[in-house]
Amino acid sequence: MRSQEKDLLGLAESLVEYGRKKGADQIEISINAGTNFSVEVRKGEIEQLEQADSTILSLRVIQEQKVATASSFDFTLQTLHHLIDKAIERARFSSADEYAGLPEKEEIVIDIAQLKLYDPEVLILDTKTKIELAKQTEAICLADSHITNSHGAGFSSEVKTVALANSRGFSGTYKASACYLWVHIQAGKDPEKVEDGWHAFARAYKVLDSPELVAQKALERTTRLLGARKVKTQNVPVVFEPRMTGELLRFLYNCISGTAIYRRQSFLVDKLDQKIGNNLVTVIDNGLLPGAPGTKPFDDEGVPIRKTIVIEKGILKNYLFDTYSARRLKMKSTGNASGPNNFHLTAGKHTPEEITKSVDKGLLLTNMMGMGLNPVTGDISRGAFGLWIEKGEIAYPVSEITISGNLAKILQDIEMVGNDLRFDRNITGPTIKIGEMTVGGI
Repeated sequence: MRSQEKDLLGLAESLVEYGRKKGADQIEISINAGTNFSVEVRKGEIEQLEQADSTILSLRVIQEQKVATASSFDFTLQTLHHLIDKAIERARFSSADEYAGLPEKEEIVIDIAQLKLYDPEVLILDTKTKIELAKQTEAICLADSHITNSHGAGFSSEVKTVALANSRGFSGTYKASACYLWVHIQAGKDPEKVEDGWHAFARAYKVLDSPELVAQKALERTTRLLGARKVKTQNVPVVFEPRMTGELLRFLYNCISGTAIYRRQSFLVDKLDQKIGNNLVTVIDNGLLPGAPGTKPFDDEGVPIRKTIVIEKGILKNYLFDTYSARRLKMKSTGNASGPNNFHLTAGKHTPEEITKSVDKGLLLTNMMGMGLNPVTGDISRGAFGLWIEKGEIAYPVSEITISGNLAKILQDIEMVGNDLRFDRNITGPTIKIGEMTVGGI
């Protein structure tokens, strides 16, 4: 264990002991210490440059099923003891909740080294290199004659140490790093200007995509939108690019989260072990994938992270819980107090090109906007952009459209799943083809 991790965990454990001596029924101490860097450039000039070290302590006290929380950036022992004293006092004035409480300790050992969370090079990478990565990415894009403006490019990095201890006997710590490279550009001019971009993620600097790769992807995505047309309202197959599949899965996560289920605010209430999708649909939340963005050894309550099969060949197998929502439904936490870990639709066998070629007439969905999502009914209606497909080929870009459908039907109507799954976000998926959705136009 590194010195910082050992020191922070020792502090957390000593504060738990202090809280118990002061009469707390249950107490949890979480410490997050981080070094964050970000630079944003626009047209070759630095617009924003930030570097900050911060450490925050958060605590939770449960007294007679009553909860109080507090946090502090001040780490003097006197301040922290006072914070705990006041939290214990305030808890007595809260409303009792029979489901409140810390999770039971689980004797699960996770090999943190196998998770590939930390790269020391991210911390020591010099500022000049970070700035140049952003400038190079933008410069490559601006050298293309189609590009008329830049909305910025940037590099950001984070190194954090997490320590958590509670009065149920849990004590754990880990260190993690992450770095990002991104660019957002514009092609064309009013009234037909279009914009898009791309980003790369990695926990280790050496495997982060190069400026050339990020810029090329951004150029491809942006210039293909030039010359957009309108289409008539019609029901057609819709191909979701991976980023759009991720948006669909984000909606699905909101429908299978324990909070939505115990509040009965989801169309998937009481659907465990029922067929809700076809055999191509397998959705997993796996927080143990090495190097992935949502990977960690334990969640925000100290519950060990795991691999949870949510949907298996169309059958709903599990909801995702934190401790509180699990108790409300007499279930067990799935290690999702931090939210989704690496929530994804598993990859299929088809290339994106094969999926496009299978469409006689339809839409390749590249972007969505708006908030037209109803978890109670599963209804979806959102503004969209994309590329029109004719006889298996990209014909022209389309704009000023909406797509609408119902998630229950979409899960049944997935006809093809791509092999292009990549873990650059904690909610992600490959290219998919939906048999039919309504594309609203003129």
